[in-house]
Amino acid sequence: MSVDASQFKSALKLWASGVTVVTAQSAEQGPRGMTATSFTSVSVDPPQILVCLNQSADTGALVLEQQVFAVNILSTGQQAISNEFAGGSSQTERFANVAWETGENGTPLLTSALVSMECKLVRQVLAGSHWIVIGEVQSVICRSGEPLLYYNGAYRQLETI
Repeated sequence: MSVDASQFKSALKLWASGVTVVTAQSAEQGPRGMTATSFTSVSVDPPQILVCLNQSADTGALVLEQQVFAVNILSTGQQAISNEFAGGSSQTERFANVAWETGENGTPLLTSALVSMECKLVRQVLAGSHWIVIGEVQSVICRSGEPLLYYNGAYRQLETI
């Protein structure tokens, strides 16, 4: 039995997810960042998360090289940031259009994100077109707001029922 790519994508569109921007930085390349919706917690003790990064993305390569990265969880109203970091513009343009600061581990933290987590790479696994990157969370900054969601090809927001 086999599932073709269009069937698989149609099924995954029906899974709601939060939206993150994964960032890394080096002295030679400067800041790099990309939008990622494949993100989840792994463990509380020790605190670990995972994110899936396309292996062709320069941000993913820099995460593997530097061994540190940040995950910035976007809030409602940050669709433009998500779109900016999803591609089309250069890395220089991406960071020129958003407020950010350098975290303790040297990674860019988006100062308007709902949450910023600095992580140390503990494991990477190649799976198809992506790296599954597991990071141990070193620091967390939480801000007020609601999360930006992505569902069925569009941005969404929470509604209390």
